[in-house]
Amino acid sequence: MMNVGPSGFNNAPASRAFIVASGVFTVFFGIRNRADMLGVSYQDIFQKMQMWKLIPAIFAFSSTPELIFGLYLLYYFRIFERQIGSNKFLVFILFSTIVSMALQVLALAVFNVPSSNLVSSGPYAVIFASFVPFFFDIPVSTRFRVLRISFSDKSFIYLASLQLLFSSWRRSFLPGICGILAGSLYRLNVFRIRKAKFPAPISSFFSRVSGLSMGSSRVTPTRHVVGSIPTFASHQRNFTSVPSTAEPSEESVATLVSMGFDRNSARQALAQARNDINTATNILLEAQSH
Repeated sequence: MMNVGPSGFNNAPASRAFIVASGVFTVFFGIRNRADMLGVSYQDIFQKMQMWKLIPAIFAFSSTPELIFGLYLLYYFRIFERQIGSNKFLVFILFSTIVSMALQVLALAVFNVPSSNLVSSGPYAVIFASFVPFFFDIPVSTRFRVLRISFSDKSFIYLASLQLLFSSWRRSFLPGICGILAGSLYRLNVFRIRKAKFPAPISSFFSRVSGLSMGSSRVTPTRHVVGSIPTFASHQRNFTSVPSTAEPSEESVATLVSMGFDRNSARQALAQARNDINTATNILLEAQSH
């Protein structure tokens, strides 16, 4: 399996909150035997006007297998929060959810099957939107063969996604495809969404309410402001003149390498960022954009 950095939710508070919310919603509806209320149909939205059903549809899975594979994939994709920071990752969650839900409602209007729940419940939007950067940005690090069939370390993630995509056949297939389309629009930077961030007052509010840090999570006490970080090239010129207070840990280097960065560049960025993974990631990403 691929190295996705430190285990647990280190530097991934948004992923932790989203996974907990998904688990709580699923257990709540399961314990109360209300799983049949999950899912969205044409009749729910356009005839009964039960718009509230869209809320549990964002978080709650309708079956145990979906819950297992879904939470596994959400846990793996915390790597993207570590890469772009918690604030922008929450923008990604909000954008992919809204766009995917809009596409699903549009599909319900087009197919117009009143008696059938065409849309399965669960965070399919975020999961399958994450497969877009997974496909393009996460490199293959290991290849192997089984019965003359070639596999890579990314194959396990793709197999888990196929299991989830077809878990309820067309009911899960539709939200999965809509999630991929939402992720593609995010990658294409529609409305310059990739530069969007939550305003400081909103970020502070959510931090107080949920304990969720929407800025960069820190590994060391040193705090860095993302917007004030110069490019990697300017940092690189100063590596010889600015002494590092701590040798970059191999675990941090491995985390950046798993994101697709060069090992030497990752080590230099960590040295300049004083072992702060998110700050080092921002340095490397800014260097790539120039």
